[in-house]
Amino acid sequence: MKTEEIIAQELNPQEFIKEKVSEISSMVGDGLAINALSGGVDSSAVTMLGHKALGNRLKTYFIDNGIMRKDEPRQIAELFKKLGVHVEVLDAQKPFFDALKGITDPEEKREAVTQTFYKNVFGKLVKESGAKYLLQGTILTDVDETIAGVKRQHNVFEQLGIDPQKAFGYKIIEPLVQLRKDGVRKIAEALGLPKSTYSRMPFPGPALAARVIGEVTPEKIKTVRLATTITEEELASSGAFQYMAILHQDRVTGMRNGKRDFGLQIEIRCWDSIDARTATPTKLPYEVLDKLANRIATEVPGVVSVTYNMTRKPPSTIEAV
Repeated sequence: MKTEEIIAQELNPQEFIKEKVSEISSMVGDGLAINALSGGVDSSAVTMLGHKALGNRLKTYFIDNGIMRKDEPRQIAELFKKLGVHVEVLDAQKPFFDALKGITDPEEKREAVTQTFYKNVFGKLVKESGAKYLLQGTILTDVDETIAGVKRQHNVFEQLGIDPQKAFGYKIIEPLVQLRKDGVRKIAEALGLPKSTYSRMPFPGPALAARVIGEVTPEKIKTVRLATTITEEELASSGAFQYMAILHQDRVTGMRNGKRDFGLQIEIRCWDSIDARTATPTKLPYEVLDKLANRIATEVPGVVSVTYNMTRKPPSTIEAV
């Protein structure tokens, strides 16, 4: 069944919020719902919708999978505490790295993250909490890209004929599935989320695992996490839709202290887009690229090469993996 899109220009945020709060309340009834908060605009909006509908009958978790950005679990939990939402941070790094061990294929990596999250880590939480419903921030672009075979988004199931009730033991509620990113931002703002959240750039479900080409290891995540921190600092004022650092699998020849250094390669991507369906590489000033490359090559151990992606989406995609 095709999902009917609500385009951002025709969206009445207050009416949408009222309708979805009512739907969530009706579906869950007197029971409990559970959700995972990543801090992105989609999951943040869903958390606030669920909180409005259910209050303390919504159990919100931040799953620390070991593949998030620097200090992300603490920062997100503190932000939502100020908004009146209790977020429990769960350390789940070991099961995720165990699941990713030895896997190099991009789709297999995404599936490993998906299964570990929904079946193992979150499945256990659902059983322990007694919740029968999972509230999640699937948006229409996630569905489109998965059905088209562009890439398997971690949060798409029923649209592929997968019954979450049979697969994982709980039903999934997707209040944002008719919207794209620009529409979700309008809802997040109307829900009272701060600008730092509703204007926050997208971040992939597989987190920094989507920024590593080849096998994902704690050491590689440490490298790409530091490169990500530098990239986000340097491009924060660019006005771009999204920007990222990607760690490549191949080693390249470089020089350090007058000697050969067979080191690491980081690719930078920076995009102009409205809804992520199409995107164009941002025309960054040379001085910005120069400073960014020098910082990464100097501050990230082992990096000898920094490149900038110049290919539009399509044929490229915003994420590399």
